[in-house]
Amino acid sequence: MPSNAQMTLSDSLLTLLRTTTIEPRHDEQLEALTLAVAADLPVLLWGEPGIGKTAALTQLAASLDLPLTTVIASVHEPSDFSGLPIVGDDPATQGVPMAPPQWAVELVRAGRGLLFLDELSTATPAVQAALLRVVLERKVGALQLPQGVRIVAAANPRASAADGWELSPPLANRFVHLHWVHDRDVVVRGLGGVWPRARLPRLAPERLTDAAAYARRAVCGFLEARPNLIHQLPSSETRRGGAWPSPRSWEAALTLLAFGTAADVSRDVLGLLVRGAVGDGPGLELMAHLDRLELPDPESLLADPSAADLPARGDLRQAALEGVVAAVGARPEHDRWAAAWALLVRAMETGSPDLLVGPAKALAGLRRDDWEVPEALERLAPVIGLTEGADRSVARVTAGQVRRASR
Repeated sequence: MPSNAQMTLSDSLLTLLRTTTIEPRHDEQLEALTLAVAADLPVLLWGEPGIGKTAALTQLAASLDLPLTTVIASVHEPSDFSGLPIVGDDPATQGVPMAPPQWAVELVRAGRGLLFLDELSTATPAVQAALLRVVLERKVGALQLPQGVRIVAAANPRASAADGWELSPPLANRFVHLHWVHDRDVVVRGLGGVWPRARLPRLAPERLTDAAAYARRAVCGFLEARPNLIHQLPSSETRRGGAWPSPRSWEAALTLLAFGTAADVSRDVLGLLVRGAVGDGPGLELMAHLDRLELPDPESLLADPSAADLPARGDLRQAALEGVVAAVGARPEHDRWAAAWALLVRAMETGSPDLLVGPAKALAGLRRDDWEVPEALERLAPVIGLTEGADRSVARVTAGQVRRASR
């Protein structure tokens, strides 16, 4: 068979292998990426070489019907991002304009697109400095990128990057950092020709106003309680190249919280995004603060204990009960104290009794000498007694094991 015919067959086989389809599939990291893209925040995907970052961006652009422009940051000069100075007709009066590169001109001509800055951790410090205006202000030389352009970057950890550099703190603080890991099922299905479908989050029009107000209230309330987290530059060079809290990154977290609330995304996806904006520690604290915001009002629970709707999640339920005990302690009255015991009975009937031990002890400590013991307390006594007895048994067994191991 002639060689050109063999090449034609080779091309046909490659076309078959490269032809894939998409399917609806729950993927938390892909959902987090698309929400950040919808919120018009620059995203940086961290992952080991070959993990699928570039493939995910190619699939994202195709799914969202956005033209993809890939720029390998490490093989460009600073002038490719800050602009190349050119001499005009009269530089003394008009100055020296900064000419943008071709890829930026094409993005402006298209009016929309996905700008993918690859190999960011192998870009020199000079190139990283030139990227600051591109990422934050969307300016390339004298050219302003249109609003329809979204920016996503990818980087390898320094240990696995070729001649890698740590990201400079100013550049790192402009991104939402997502750690990209492979999912076995996604990889197997993808190699079989079916990849997850990426789609922008569905924002509910009727929730936009409330979502914005909720995000502002949550972030501002949290920072009022934890002002030391408003700006906290990490001490190590490696952590400075990741997510850390600053007024800029808190603004990003607020935006992500509003978009996530309006789109009703899962708490896990929202956690990925918030931690990717301000760092793991501050992000986890903010998520805990959100949980406290969603706790029921203690006074409402005391007003009608028999119909109280307590949180299903164990930690939130215990926090709600502890809030009720604190409310009774702030205004100790016999009727409120008895209502709190009735609420504990309600909690026993609808959840695990293990969560009642702490609140019950604290509530018992609030009793005044002239207060009669309510019937609810007597109903709880056997359950709490059994729980405490089980705890003591576990402690005795553990102590015995320690003694035997030490012999």
